[in-house]
Amino acid sequence: MKKVSFFIIMAVVVMFLAEAKVSEAVTCNPGELSSCLGAITSSSPPSTTCCSKLKEQKPCLCGYLKNPALKQFVSSPGARKVASACGVPYPSC
Repeated sequence: MKKVSFFIIMAVVVMFLAEAKVSEAVTCNPGELSSCLGAITSSSPPSTTCCSKLKEQKPCLCGYLKNPALKQFVSSPGARKVASACGVPYPSC
């Protein structure tokens, strides 16, 4: 009986951890970075919202760099400046 209880508890723990990882998954949406546009195209510093969104979208940056429609924006000197100011390392894909 103790073995069965142990396995049930372990199964619940595994399911809980799996659910936690799913909730941490990022939905890649380049529109989330619209708050960074002003900082990318001018000399103004990035807002806290911009940095927050950039950190959230960090796992998506390589995908954006591989997208011909987005590459010119993500690889621009302004985007690199914003990433640096926000403490987000520029991806090497």
